Amino acid sequence: MSRPAQPHSAAEPHGDAWRIALNELLPTSGGEAASPRTHAHTALALYFELRELIPRSTSKWNGPTSRTAGAPRRAGQDGIGNGEYRLAVRPVARTARGWARGSITWSNIPHLLNRQNLDPAQHRWFCQFVALHRAGTPATPGQDLDWVFLGDWGNPVLWQLLRQAAELGIPCVGPTAAARVLVGERATLNLTATRDADGIRMRPTLTIDGSALPVSAAHAIGTHGIYTFTLTKPHTYCVAPTEMPLTSEQLTLLSSSRAATGITVPATEADEFLRDFLPRLREGIEVTSPDVSIPLPPLAPPTLVVTATFGPRHSLTLAWRWEHRRRASEPPRVRDLLPEGVIPESWFAGADETSALPRSIRLRGIDAAECAVRILPALQEIHGVRVESAGTDPHYQELTGTPRLTVTTIPTERPDWFDLGVIVTVDGQDVPFAPLFRALATGTRKLLLVDGRYLSLTHPALVPLAELISASGELAEWETTPVMSRYQTSLWADIEDLADESRPAREWRDLVAGLSGDTPQSVTPPRGLNATLRPYQAEGFSWLAVLWQQRLGAILADDMGLGKTIQCLALMQHVAETRPPTGARQPFLVVAPTSVVSTWVSEARRFTPDLVICEITTTEAVGTVSLSEAAAMADIVVTSYALLRLDIDAYRAVATGSGWAGLILDEAQFVKNHASRVHECARDLPVRFKLAVTGTPLENSLTELHALTAIVAPGLFPSRRHFVEEYVRPIETEAAGVTAGPGAGSAVETASTLRTERLDRLRRRIRPFMLRRTKEVVAPELPAKQEQTLHIELTPEHRDLYDVFLQRERRKLLGLIEDLDRNRFIVFRSLTLLRMLALDASLLDDAYAGIPSAKLDTLLEQLGDVVHEGHRALVFSQFTTYLGKAAERLDAAGIRYTYLDGSTLNRRTVIEEFKTGDAHVFLISLKAGGVGLTLTEADYVFLLDPWWNPATEAQAIDRTHRIGQDKSVMVYRMIAAGTIEEKVMKLKERKAALFDAVVNDEALFGSALTAEDIRALLT
Repeated sequence: MSRPAQPHSAAEPHGDAWRIALNELLPTSGGEAASPRTHAHTALALYFELRELIPRSTSKWNGPTSRTAGAPRRAGQDGIGNGEYRLAVRPVARTARGWARGSITWSNIPHLLNRQNLDPAQHRWFCQFVALHRAGTPATPGQDLDWVFLGDWGNPVLWQLLRQAAELGIPCVGPTAAARVLVGERATLNLTATRDADGIRMRPTLTIDGSALPVSAAHAIGTHGIYTFTLTKPHTYCVAPTEMPLTSEQLTLLSSSRAATGITVPATEADEFLRDFLPRLREGIEVTSPDVSIPLPPLAPPTLVVTATFGPRHSLTLAWRWEHRRRASEPPRVRDLLPEGVIPESWFAGADETSALPRSIRLRGIDAAECAVRILPALQEIHGVRVESAGTDPHYQELTGTPRLTVTTIPTERPDWFDLGVIVTVDGQDVPFAPLFRALATGTRKLLLVDGRYLSLTHPALVPLAELISASGELAEWETTPVMSRYQTSLWADIEDLADESRPAREWRDLVAGLSGDTPQSVTPPRGLNATLRPYQAEGFSWLAVLWQQRLGAILADDMGLGKTIQCLALMQHVAETRPPTGARQPFLVVAPTSVVSTWVSEARRFTPDLVICEITTTEAVGTVSLSEAAAMADIVVTSYALLRLDIDAYRAVATGSGWAGLILDEAQFVKNHASRVHECARDLPVRFKLAVTGTPLENSLTELHALTAIVAPGLFPSRRHFVEEYVRPIETEAAGVTAGPGAGSAVETASTLRTERLDRLRRRIRPFMLRRTKEVVAPELPAKQEQTLHIELTPEHRDLYDVFLQRERRKLLGLIEDLDRNRFIVFRSLTLLRMLALDASLLDDAYAGIPSAKLDTLLEQLGDVVHEGHRALVFSQFTTYLGKAAERLDAAGIRYTYLDGSTLNRRTVIEEFKTGDAHVFLISLKAGGVGLTLTEADYVFLLDPWWNPATEAQAIDRTHRIGQDKSVMVYRMIAAGTIEEKVMKLKERKAALFDAVVNDEALFGSALTAEDIRALLT
């Protein structure tokens, strides 16, 4: 409900109402809002008066302590004043006759706001004034509470209050209307010195805002201001702040009547004054010589004092300050005072650029030691800088000599490990073992010892030790000394080369001797081997025999088709023939893909007829004989990866019982996934010798190499995480670098250098435990292999359909590939769809059956010529449905063929049918027939669809281009022009180059698809 309008009063004419209302809202000249008022406030002023002090005595203890200067004495008051005058202030109010003290005092003014109708802002100012004065002035008996003596004001906030008083309209008034009170901006007090025949005359000079005033009537206001007065009428009072706090010399000058009137130094004593007094005098008060008769050299700058406080646990705190000589020249910029590089630039962070000091900083550990040894002595040598120490100085010492290394190896209770003893001596002092290796393990660049000595760990003599620690994995694996795996012989060679003295154990010397050199120790092939080994196969067998004797696992990575199986069988025959007559029978366990198990069994029976071969085809729960019973009667047990995974407890029971002579993992790429169950089974199976057999030790990433070595050579590399940081990222990652401007390309160059260094290190580490030979090097007698790419144009109808699907899938995928891990299934589904569409539109939908497949048409044309000339061909495809369509076309053409894919049950029969029958064509799915087959009867290979992993295609081709082939091999890659297949070919070439240098510079390996790869496939 609104209030009724109030009628205008007669005193407020209608036309002035708005002015009155707005004036109440507008601020006053001091910036504060005006208070609502019904009539004028009582005005207040700050009253200045010169007071004569009245000393206290036992006879006159009570009564006032001061009186108005020059006031007439009443009867009985003779001698009451002491002639000392001080300027004091108090509040006064405006009356009809002028300014009057009335009843207002400092004590009661807080209570007079409403009683005397005072202006709130002015009232608040007077309350603050007296409160701030009393807060800084201790109460004393007999204190005159009616007056505030300016000399007692110790707080420089006084000048802010006086400026605020002017803004609030509070005048400064004197005892009479003619009296003047001046508030100046700046007061200066110095000495002038002149020299004549009589001597040197020193006179004080006081100026306020440039006007000279007598020093005899000047007094100090605390240490921040000066006031003067005149005793003659009209009275003048002048107050002003000083720019810098008053020194003790200036305060003495103001209080000493002798100094205030001037000092004369006799001519005979002038030299003493100039030598002994003037320099010290200038530290406390400015001295000028108007006639230049007195030499006044420039004032010395302040001293930069650095306080270094040594604390517990190798801590050091630095604090910076200027030490002024009370009066000195302006401090220089610290950056100008200190030579460049004396202290780190980061210490200036947050400092004022003009002349501010570096920030206080707390250093710990090696930083504290280096500061004490390098920075503090350098600072002490700089003129104008003084270093002060506090706390207990540890007396740090830097060891700068060349480290001298003595290394030893000692056998441990663990069969595959040796304790590594290292003694490091620098400057004739032994470096304790534990902190040294802990620092090397964590990549620390410098080591601080508990006694204050420290040394750099980047010396070339210590680099191999750092690599050893890095290769040893987690620090938690050490006990009291580091350990060296039997697989780290190459690293030992590096250490031994740089060590000043080495004392290896006999067992270690034998191990190193057996693995050193490019050619392994020759071992005579076993008599019971029903085959004649080729020279490179005999060399491979000797290498395996030495490793088996030393209980060292390895990777046999010969090119596909060079007889890796027969080299393994030669080793098994050798172990059987060299077994002690009384030794327990221990079989080799061979694990292979299910499709290859039968091949292993037939090859073993053919080449090692004296050995008992046991093929495991079922789990122990289904079989009629337990695994332990079967193993007890066999020399070779052949099983599949699936059965190893399902029956791992049974295989582990044999290992911990009678034991396995060794574990052979054929087509070892099946255990390349470190997270798979079968990898875990192979890794944890306790066998003295493990061998990975694969023509492609790397297919997708260097992490697969780590997965294999984790099984066969567990001490060769540290944890997978460490391996990724040490090798995978530097080798596989390409740095973008800087492309323009200063330093362009430097990042790429640095990354390339790091990649080369890590690649060389990786190859050195794996060289003793990976054997790889290529067909071109060790089997030059193999017939030539010619490869040709056939670019096949799609039919117009097929092309139109492909382009429609390409645009649709491109739009869908380009927004998903940035988060490839989450969208991997969708992305690969679309890529597979495009690959199938590039082959045959009907693979997507039978509705497109009317669109012919140009690739099948070309295949039939090629096969017609092949069959007509009496040749035989292998035809590979990733897609079994496409192989089925090829089979239909072959049936229609009357060309005999055999067929093999993952669903084929009678695999061995089908293979033999092609090898011995009259079929001219073998249709094979890439997954089912890419490994484990020897089909040298064929001399033509057709790859219907490319794959981005070159190793997969190479395996397929090497089914026929291998030992035993006596005809030239023709390889045709069939590529649909202008489709994703061309992109796959380019991607395959680029990915293969990444791993060329890892294993004998062979371009064997592609890597997993990245988002960038997929983007390239779609553009």
